[in-house]
Amino acid sequence: MKTLSLKLDDSIFTETEQVISHIKKSRNRYINEALDFYNKVQKRKMLASKLEKESKLVKDDSLNVLHEFEMIDYEA
Repeated sequence: MKTLSLKLDDSIFTETEQVISHIKKSRNRYINEALDFYNKVQKRKMLASKLEKESKLVKDDSLNVLHEFEMIDYEA
């Protein structure tokens, strides 16, 4: 486990202290869980961004293939 020193805005610290006293969780555990959750959110955003970029790259090719399929005469 790594040791970390950080500075929090006073308002964030106060709110955090209120929450952890209510839920009976240590500050360290609470911050670890919060960072884990935030990391997952950010990873999803990065994946969505990557998917959007890659979708744009193949958009024209996909439309061309779709057009070709539409032109096939299935009655033959």
